[in-house]
Parts: sequence; structure tokens; C-alpha cells
Amino acid sequence: MKTALFPGSFDPITIAHVDILKRSIPLFDRVVLGIGLNSSKQGFLSIETREAIVRSVFKSYPNVEIALYEGLTVDFCKTIGASYMIRGIRSVADFEYERAIAQINQTMMPNVETIFILSKPEYSAISSTIVRDILRNHGDVSPFLPKEAMEFL
Repeated sequence: MKTALFPGSFDPITIAHVDILKRSIPLFDRVVLGIGLNSSKQGFLSIETREAIVRSVFKSYPNVEIALYEGLTVDFCKTIGASYMIRGIRSVADFEYERAIAQINQTMMPNVETIFILSKPEYSAISSTIVRDILRNHGDVSPFLPKEAMEFL
């Protein structure tokens, strides 16, 4: 069984994240969307809200599982039996950052392959950071988030 992990903070999950995950589904038997917890960072949305949004978005996808994790992502890959890690790339800057992490992960766990999926052009400017800023300033985030997210905000 080919299992992939799509890790992130998903604070909040955007339509760009959803697109990357949906495009990865046909490639794997099982995709785990891992919501990473970072004890040194204060999330904008609570972990419970992020999990509820993601579960709502992917409730009709039987081979997508949602899980919370803390610690090294490669260790979580071992825990769930993932041989692949999915990462979205929006720009050259994303690529450079993700390449470095993928190379370090490859050294730490050679049996986990990182798969980069390029963002569609119409989603390349969307980031959780920008969406959080819009939310903080009471702007309309509906063009950037899955419709299921709106009831949780």
C-alpha cells in the first residue's frame, strides 16, 4: 500500500492546499493530512478548529485520513507507515526552502521520498500567512478558503 503524508500547520487550510491534496489522491492508496503541532508557535486558529475544518473538507474522501502530530515529520512518517511526503510548491523561494528540507529528510530517513506538486498559477499567491493577516484585519477570506471553512471562522 502506497501511503503519503501531506504535512503542514494548515492555519488555516487554503484552497491551494486543498488543490494539492486532491491532485495527489490518485497517486497513492492512502494520504494522511498531518496537522503539525509546534509547541514554540502560537497558532492563529486552535488545533481543534483546524482539525474540524480539514475533516469537513475531506469527509467524502475515503482514502484521506486526518491526524495530528508533534515532533519531526520524518518520525511521524514512520509512525503512519508513509513512504512519501507531499509538498506544494508555489514559487522559486518555496522550492529552495522545500529542497533543503527534503534533502535533510532524505539523509535522516532515506526510505521516504518527497514529492513536489506545483501549485496551479491561480493559487500561487495564496498562503496561510496572507489569509491570517486578512482574518486579523476582518477582511473577506472566502475567495481563498474552502467553503467548508467559513462556518468555523
